[in-house]
Amino acid sequence: MEWTPQKLIDWGLRIGGSTAAVVTWQLEHRAHPEQGYRPCLGLQRLAREYTSVRLEAACTRALAIRSLTYRSVASILKSGLDRQQRLPTTMPGALPLHENIRGPDYFH
Repeated sequence: MEWTPQKLIDWGLRIGGSTAAVVTWQLEHRAHPEQGYRPCLGLQRLAREYTSVRLEAACTRALAIRSLTYRSVASILKSGLDRQQRLPTTMPGALPLHENIRGPDYFH
């Protein structure tokens, strides 16, 4: 009864912008905002368990991978992915030279 959507968003803003974005997403992507209270209170528990700095880093990573669920944030914290500097990216490389690779001249 004491929690309101604005109070939860203000808590997220005190942690950081990414946390506020995850809290806002939790409240906006439910049929009723009250259904987002439990995941938001779970995020508060994660802040106590892992520290606010790590929660903000995990929420930043969750935003980057577009997975803003409580479960995703908790998994990021549990596996320590919030401590990695960057998301792994796959760099497109040149095709290997091989006799079975036709190349652009084959199609003209």
